[in-house]
Amino acid sequence: MKTLLFDLDGTMYRGTQIIESAKTFLEHCQKKNIPYLFLTNNSMRTREENVIHMEKMGYTGISPDQFYNSAMASVQYVRSHYSGNTAYYIGKEGMKQALLDEGFTITDQNPDFVFVGLNKDADYAQYSKALQLLLNGAKLIGTNQDRILAKPGGFEMGNGSIVAMFEYASSQKSPNIAKPHTPILELCLSHFHLKKEDVILIGDNLETDILLGKNAHVQTIFVQTGVHTQKDVERLNIHPDIIVRDLLDCLDFSFDSFML
Repeated sequence: MKTLLFDLDGTMYRGTQIIESAKTFLEHCQKKNIPYLFLTNNSMRTREENVIHMEKMGYTGISPDQFYNSAMASVQYVRSHYSGNTAYYIGKEGMKQALLDEGFTITDQNPDFVFVGLNKDADYAQYSKALQLLLNGAKLIGTNQDRILAKPGGFEMGNGSIVAMFEYASSQKSPNIAKPHTPILELCLSHFHLKKEDVILIGDNLETDILLGKNAHVQTIFVQTGVHTQKDVERLNIHPDIIVRDLLDCLDFSFDSFML
């Protein structure tokens, strides 16, 4: 049976506001034993914190081992592509936990890497500290390139905009790891022992979720509850396999027969 890989921000919720159609559809998946996981560029929360965040909004039946995020992908990518064991980070608990889980030593004294994950509480002093470490020789690792994020009533800065700031200031280029780039999907599939043909990507962001599917040759469903709407498809020239208004439109889908 196909496994559904849901995005989070803009697909399951907007900030702290639940998307009711997504809740209804997830309950449908649970009732029909349709397997699903969550693949997110958001590096802020640990897997356990993701469960708590969603349960507070009304979701049920979700477990920490169903989540894979860009912090996990970034740290695992660095482990396999670079040498070095020390890191400084901008981010929240999700970024910290991912580093500790992979055996990194967190330090602000000449680290090998500076990981940049989203931290909505970060300030100028923290950014300047990270920049100095980069100028001193640390390697810049941005967890994702999201330009903007959906929130109730509008949008806010995404982590990719912060990473771009560090790239400009440090004259470095972060490796491309998270959506729409394929390493995050490859690492996620390896983590869950799945293959590309086993999954369907579902998300609200054409430039990340859907473009990842195009880049990786994985089937996609575009839901218009977050960053983009159907009018953006032609503008961006990014074409999903299926376009729906919200996840309620997927209630009658037969995912096993879902074909390109």
